[in-house]
Amino acid sequence: MTEIIRLLRAHIQNVAIHHTIFDLPFAFTGALMASGGHPGWLTLLWVAMALTGARCAALALDNLVDFKYDKVHPRFTRRPMVTGALTKRDAVIFIALCALVMLYSVMQLPDICLKLLPIAALPSVIYPFMKRITCWCHAVLGVAIAMAPAGGWMAAGGSIDFDLILLCSAVGLWIGSFDVIYGAQDIEFDISQGLHSMAVSVGAVNAFRLAAIGHLMSILTFCWLGVRLNLNYWYFIGIAVAACTLVYQHYITDERDFSWLTQVYFMRNGIVAAAMLIFTYANYL
Repeated sequence: MTEIIRLLRAHIQNVAIHHTIFDLPFAFTGALMASGGHPGWLTLLWVAMALTGARCAALALDNLVDFKYDKVHPRFTRRPMVTGALTKRDAVIFIALCALVMLYSVMQLPDICLKLLPIAALPSVIYPFMKRITCWCHAVLGVAIAMAPAGGWMAAGGSIDFDLILLCSAVGLWIGSFDVIYGAQDIEFDISQGLHSMAVSVGAVNAFRLAAIGHLMSILTFCWLGVRLNLNYWYFIGIAVAACTLVYQHYITDERDFSWLTQVYFMRNGIVAAAMLIFTYANYL
């Protein structure tokens, strides 16, 4: 029993399960919008199960694929696979179990969700390899996270339409731009290992500028969606909270010293997702 608990804790640390704050709120937001505010609690439960399984599998896969880099990266010395708390075999088993949880949960949702699952899962599967190929790896992560609101939308009975595209675009631009900022701290390591990022390609200063443009486009897209769906002032208050959070995040950036890029900075980005869910829900009360 002690070994099981140890492994469970190591897996939870390995996949940083608290990072679900970045995508689960948007999955619920998509379900709210598609259903007019009444997606049903059972639908939300299966959406949460599917998304948590998918995210855990994706994060474990990312760490498994990047292990050869993580073990020589000064920031990742405490990662479970680096310390030996988890083996590659442990990671593979965990990925398989999480994938099964995801698959079973998706099967409880409308048939269209299962049919679209391979497409929705593809960005998460290929993302770990993208830094080896292109500086647009951040965009692939954006698409991967954008599958969360898409999944919630389709699970609640929505159809593939322009409003769904707007929602996914807003979310993708938000998280992709944030990843551009977060990845800039590894510019020296990435160069030494032959890896790609926007900061490596255009420099940290220009990368931050591109991220700011991406975040502006994200906020404008959220506004456009709200107008199209005829959402009330509560929704736009949520956008204001998200916008203020992003403005502050950009205000404190400094390409000369990355001491500001802490775990607090990282998790503060979750305010955007939480605010959009809370105020979208308030819109339908």
